[in-house]
Amino acid sequence: MGPQIKIINQSPYGLPGYATEGASGMDIRAHLAEPVILKSLERYLIPTGLFIQLPPGYEAQIRPRSGLAIKQGITCLNSPGTIDSDYRGEIMVVLVNLSREEQIIQPGERVAQMVIQKIEKAHWQQVTVIEETVRNSGGFGSTGKQ
Repeated sequence: MGPQIKIINQSPYGLPGYATEGASGMDIRAHLAEPVILKSLERYLIPTGLFIQLPPGYEAQIRPRSGLAIKQGITCLNSPGTIDSDYRGEIMVVLVNLSREEQIIQPGERVAQMVIQKIEKAHWQQVTVIEETVRNSGGFGSTGKQ
């Protein structure tokens, strides 16, 4: 069983939930007074009406919904968006319309998914040399297409 997370829901919609037993993300909904029209390449900050209190050592990640992405060309810009354990503001979702047509976001529409992750804090050890590998500094496609 995962962590207990305190939540305030100021929207008329249910709490975020898992669509299936094997789902890792919980769907979250748009808390809008009226539909929002997203023009091609336009972005919009969608409120959810949700406020959470994560326990220390956890984060929430806001990720796109694959159905919105493939069917309507709508995705989250800062993906995954990170909600830190000390953030207490409303969860907001940055949506962008990457299609050529206007897209409409309806009140209560499932606009993103939220994944709760345990995190580790890194501690730096400053050195003057690091170990070499076969890859070394190769990046940006250095391993080829095949």
